Amino acid sequence: MTNAPTPITVTPGPAPDLAAYDIVLVNSSAGKDSQASLDVVVEHAREAGVLDRVVVVHADLGDAEWDGVPALAAEHAAHYGLRFELARRTAADGQTETILERVAVRGMWPDAARRWCTSDHKRGPIRKIMTALVAELRDSATIVDRPVRILNVMGLRAAESTARARRIPYAANQSASNGKRHVDEWYPIHHYTVADVWARIAAAGTRPHPAYAAGMSRLSCRFCVLSSRADLVCSARLNPALADQYAAVEAAVGHTFRADLSMADIIAEARHGSAQLALLDLAEIA
Repeated sequence: MTNAPTPITVTPGPAPDLAAYDIVLVNSSAGKDSQASLDVVVEHAREAGVLDRVVVVHADLGDAEWDGVPALAAEHAAHYGLRFELARRTAADGQTETILERVAVRGMWPDAARRWCTSDHKRGPIRKIMTALVAELRDSATIVDRPVRILNVMGLRAAESTARARRIPYAANQSASNGKRHVDEWYPIHHYTVADVWARIAAAGTRPHPAYAAGMSRLSCRFCVLSSRADLVCSARLNPALADQYAAVEAAVGHTFRADLSMADIIAEARHGSAQLALLDLAEIA
């Protein structure tokens, strides 16, 4: 008999005073946590009378993302009448550089200890958006004699992992700050459960991505090295052509997609499962 895992109990921390910030930058993946987080921010911004300071930013990851994700992130921003910005890492030719292209060049996949996919394809491009927004305020002479104050908002939840549970939900981000800007970070739904998230989305009336209805529990990259096995197999079933591309790169670089799981195994499991489902469908028809 195995012991059940101890549930993580997290109490909400104090919400920051949004009126103290010049820019409230909400990171949106268009996933469920981003949806709920955005709705919480909008509620606080309205109460503080600073809804016009809220900007939604999405890091476009190219074909690593689910179809329609950038457009859905823009749709979520438009639901509240908010400004929307796209951030992306570009190659020498000016095109969006995908994570799969980087793997092919580097010869290695990212992992939990080396999350260059996050730093190079999300955090870095989003900080360029911060720089542009700060420049706008300075060029307009709105702020000239002090650093621009930015509240960077992300939909991280404690229940997702032990590492995220340890995070402080509202704190200064020294690495993102410099002489021209001061950046604080806020995780408004850090204490939420999955049920809390879906309840918030239902009340907000924003549209979830169809990948959830198709069986995915999260909307990160279609094939994220940190995803659960179940999500990876589900994604391979839903995205067979892209899965084959990942398997081809895996074979070419000679580095397994994940230490405990190859893309070839993921595809095999997805195809076996699809075959079993097909047999069940035929049995029901008969």
